[in-house]
Amino acid sequence: SRPPNGDEPKPGDLIEIFRNVYEHWAVYVGDGYVVHLLGPDGNFSSFSTINLPMGKNNILKQKLLEVVSSDEWHINNILDQEKQPRPAHIIVDQANKLVSTTRSYNVVDYNCEHFATELRYGDAESQQVRLMEVEDALKIGLGVTGVSLALGVVIVALLVWKTNRSTSN
Repeated sequence: SRPPNGDEPKPGDLIEIFRNVYEHWAVYVGDGYVVHLLGPDGNFSSFSTINLPMGKNNILKQKLLEVVSSDEWHINNILDQEKQPRPAHIIVDQANKLVSTTRSYNVVDYNCEHFATELRYGDAESQQVRLMEVEDALKIGLGVTGVSLALGVVIVALLVWKTNRSTSN
């Protein structure tokens, strides 16, 4: 399958694959192949149903279309606006050297997107994690605001009750 815009990936491009509940990331290395980081269970994630080669290694080189399967995907060099990509031959060379090695995988600290952005830019970043952190901060902020509001309502209610009692005597 081709990406929706029909562009062919070039070596060093980042490929974003839309799974059910998250995005999987890979680095295109040419000739139809990508290099990507798997989770510790040898799978894209616990939600994935695709059977992949298991083993100690969690950095694999596979055909792009095998990795994509029936999912939507596109080329997404996500940080090109803010960072200078490294030369394509360096990205590809380093990606190929890492195949069949192990990286410790952690959804927040080092996931497949961190792996891909580190290869392209020399810097590991994850927009998914950034978004999760913003959402968490918002939830915490809203939670604190909610507690403050509730406390404020209780205090006002107590003051009104106390005022009413003292005026009714």
